[in-house]
Amino acid sequence: MSNPLRTPDDYELFLYTIRETYPSIRHSTLTFVRKGAFLGRVAGELWFDRQIRLVVRERVVYRRLPVMIDWYGYEVWQGEEKLYWYDSQPHPNDPTLQSTDPHHKHIPPDIKHHRIPAPNMQFTFPNLPVLINEIERGIIADHPASPPAAGEEPAGPNPDPSGHQPGIRPRRGHPRGPVPGPGRLCDPG
Repeated sequence: MSNPLRTPDDYELFLYTIRETYPSIRHSTLTFVRKGAFLGRVAGELWFDRQIRLVVRERVVYRRLPVMIDWYGYEVWQGEEKLYWYDSQPHPNDPTLQSTDPHHKHIPPDIKHHRIPAPNMQFTFPNLPVLINEIERGIIADHPASPPAAGEEPAGPNPDPSGHQPGIRPRRGHPRGPVPGPGRLCDPG
């Protein structure tokens, strides 16, 4: 498939089979939810070795084909530390970001205000392959997997038999299950 954003069905298939394409992904909670005839939401996490996780939020529109990513936010975490994130919030008064407006990356130090252009992010082709390759090349390759040290949690989601995952608060008695915990992306609605 040349562009998984060709149709909503193609993108949904791409998302639900992403682990087959990228074996470095240890666990996926990605979901594609259609919100009417022309709008969809993608949300969830991709887990990698070394307690790396990619938190994904996308709003996609498909009034006309191909599908377009209308808004996104991607956060990369290692354990409880947010390493960096990408978003598509415009910053028209920041001349350093104009080359890729509105696409940019937040990096340390002062991660909230330190933004750099993100030339590989786009609305017309999936961003997940770029992000996964960045994680594979940058974070995982720099720190080869090793067995967890004494007292350290294993990589990936919590193997707790109750199904509880780190960063997810169970809803007490709620039929729809867990809700994102603190530090998760807010979707603009």
